[in-house]
Amino acid sequence: MLKWRRSFRYAYEGVKYALSTQRNMKFHFFAAFIVMLLALYLRLPKLEILFILLAVTLMIVTELINTAIEKTVDLAMPDHHPLAKIAKDVAAASVLVSAVFAAVVGMVVFYEPVDQLFRNVRTSGGMAFSAATLWILISLVALATIVLDTRFSSKDSRYRLSLLSAIAFAIATCIAFYSSITYVVLLAYFLAFLVMLVLYDKRSRSLASLILGGLVGTCITFAIYYVIN
Repeated sequence: MLKWRRSFRYAYEGVKYALSTQRNMKFHFFAAFIVMLLALYLRLPKLEILFILLAVTLMIVTELINTAIEKTVDLAMPDHHPLAKIAKDVAAASVLVSAVFAAVVGMVVFYEPVDQLFRNVRTSGGMAFSAATLWILISLVALATIVLDTRFSSKDSRYRLSLLSAIAFAIATCIAFYSSITYVVLLAYFLAFLVMLVLYDKRSRSLASLILGGLVGTCITFAIYYVIN
């Protein structure tokens, strides 16, 4: 029993290390959390939830293995070596393959429930924005983000709001109200997500900053839409 508890503790420390030091692992955990919440909200059937769990597990496992291989290669070969590069590249390729699999599973599993959700929203909603209202809304999102960002500028910079992320998700939400085609809406949010991913990859903002910015842009757009309609 003691040996089993020790093994479990070592494994838990490995997960904590990867989560605290690997930026991609933090993103994977956040994405898995959002996906599971969405699955519960949409009340997906058991089989589809199992596919989601499989994709999430595969994504996290390959990222853990990739981290282990990178650290092992760094220990065995501190200097640059072609074989060391190949080992790291192949390990990273396994993460890419699992990420593509997870993306395909997500598109197949979530498309119909999300399509029905958008249809219900469009049916219950009123008229969309005019051109002038659209620009005013984007300006309000930008101003609100700048004010909130200034409010938190003297505190932890990790939780400052991202202006570009807020505007990107505000525009995607406007497209969601305008468009009657679900995959157009999904593409709009996908482009907003890519903006957030590029900013995160450039290390210009923390993940929390980008998420908060996106939430602010989305929530303000929803609020204004339901006020004027």
